[in-house]
Amino acid sequence: MTSTALLLAIALSQTPSDPVIVPSDATVPVGATLTFEVRDDDAVIAPDRIVWRSTDAEVVQVDVTGRVTALRPGTARVAAVFGGRTVFATVEVPQLPAETLEAWLPLESVAVGGSAPVGWVAKDRIGGEVGMEGTPTLLSSDPDVVSVESWTGRVFGRTPGTATLTVAFPNGLEASLPIEVTTAPAPRMSPETARVRTGDVLRFTVGDAYAPGWSVGGSGASVEADGIEGVFVAEEPGRYVVSARVGEESVRSAVVEVEPREYDAELVLMGRGPISDHHSGDMWVFEGVDGRDYVYVGTYMHDWMKVWDVTDPANAVLTDSIQLDARRINDVKIHPDNRLGIVTREGASSRRNGIVLLDLADPARPAILSEYTETVSGGVHNVWIDGERDLVYAAHNGTSSMHILDISDPKNVQEVGRWGLEKDQKTLHDVIVQDGYVYLSYWNDGILMLDVGAGSHGGTPTEPVEVSRFAYPIGNTHVAWRAGDYLFIGDEVFPPGWDPSKAIHARGYIHVVDYSDPENPVEVAQYEVPEAGVHNIWIEGDRMYLGYYQAGLRVVDISGELRGDLYAQGREVAHLLTTDDDTMVPNWPMAWGAQIHKGMIYSSDLNSGIWVTQLRERRVVF
Repeated sequence: MTSTALLLAIALSQTPSDPVIVPSDATVPVGATLTFEVRDDDAVIAPDRIVWRSTDAEVVQVDVTGRVTALRPGTARVAAVFGGRTVFATVEVPQLPAETLEAWLPLESVAVGGSAPVGWVAKDRIGGEVGMEGTPTLLSSDPDVVSVESWTGRVFGRTPGTATLTVAFPNGLEASLPIEVTTAPAPRMSPETARVRTGDVLRFTVGDAYAPGWSVGGSGASVEADGIEGVFVAEEPGRYVVSARVGEESVRSAVVEVEPREYDAELVLMGRGPISDHHSGDMWVFEGVDGRDYVYVGTYMHDWMKVWDVTDPANAVLTDSIQLDARRINDVKIHPDNRLGIVTREGASSRRNGIVLLDLADPARPAILSEYTETVSGGVHNVWIDGERDLVYAAHNGTSSMHILDISDPKNVQEVGRWGLEKDQKTLHDVIVQDGYVYLSYWNDGILMLDVGAGSHGGTPTEPVEVSRFAYPIGNTHVAWRAGDYLFIGDEVFPPGWDPSKAIHARGYIHVVDYSDPENPVEVAQYEVPEAGVHNIWIEGDRMYLGYYQAGLRVVDISGELRGDLYAQGREVAHLLTTDDDTMVPNWPMAWGAQIHKGMIYSSDLNSGIWVTQLRERRVVF
């Protein structure tokens, strides 16, 4: 071995080891504590030199000494920041055993000749729900008054009186429920016949005193219990028989004739603002102070914001471009007074991203008025402007929190509030404010609904208060829009190794969630175009306009109650593939979103720029 090689080998053998948390993995029961330490080269680092964090403060908390307290079942990571390096340990908090069982019926009493399903939930000692295997055994203290069917989970009223129902699991967990059986008017199916279209929701009952078991013949329709009602919806035309099992041997039926859902409509191309030398991003259309119509569009992997005069959509004119230090100008928003614009920056060479404010005195040639980077230098992905209060709600990449900015003096922007999930590993993607509530699209953590002035939960525009959370297993929660009782949530799924210069096979769809009880949202429907992925949403009236990436621009009927598969039901009104010869990727649309302005639909496409269309519908008589 040469002397140089020998010295190198000695140097490598003396390289200090990386710091580690001890233990690196631990199991800590709820309520218990465990103190971690950091070792560097086998030396224990003094706690005052370490900053400790928990990636999920709802599962475990960690104090300044490295002592972890387990709060509820789950998995979290504990991070120790020391000497510019971060090391992690994994903490598993085991599921607690079920200690209590609660049971209930959807009715105050059971009618003679009627029945009701038994609901139950098992909980641990801190009130968390615990899954139980199998179905419980149902036992009646007086089968002549109340009989039971354990395999269906139902009880049946036989004669007037009172009996006690016992809900029992093999592990010894039990719940007792007193049941009163009373006489009631004879059950009657309502409606007995109906004629509807695919996608129309029908609600059946057999009377207020009955909670029957529901079923429907055929595979093209479904019926689900909702309290005492049976909720029917069909995805395929046909003749269906809806049955309600009222009692042990009592069934009521109804016949439903279902016809196809049809629309005489088309999306007509009115104009284009072609951009085929770089990728386009989000856009906003508005009437400028000069009375003309404009589209401002951001860019992806490019440092220009484009200005289009679309007063005559058939002859869109590029009037200006503003160059910014950014690799992505993702979002463009215009203040409701149409005098101030905001664009977001990501990937600045200076690493000072934030937002840029535009003076729109001359909307055809906007001027940079100021920029704000102080607390949002890590990049802003999306913003929403509250014009009434001159506030901007910004999704900041650096903190993955919502930063609330006061823009009443646009040359002196100030942060006046902030809200974020209390965990380290999180991704805030989008923010929208509607009717005093903000909806945060928090990727794998789902949707967070906050009161920012609605008054229902004590929140103010600068001091939000959480209302509820809703998440689904797939994650990737990307965007949301509230319309009536429903929140329409889009998830975004890109394949590994996707390349924007080539065809992107995106996935993801719209989840329709019932927010009529905002503290207990429930998913009730979905809209999914096969082999494609959804992006941004715009809703006006009973029409939902979607940029559906490679499936182009889609328009969906969201009238009435929504249940089931909206695509299979034929609720799509019209669609247009946003691609032509002026594109970066031939034959591959990537529609970004849509916005309605003066009866026109304005869309941007990642590969081809601006599209202006009009939905032309002719009345279809049913």
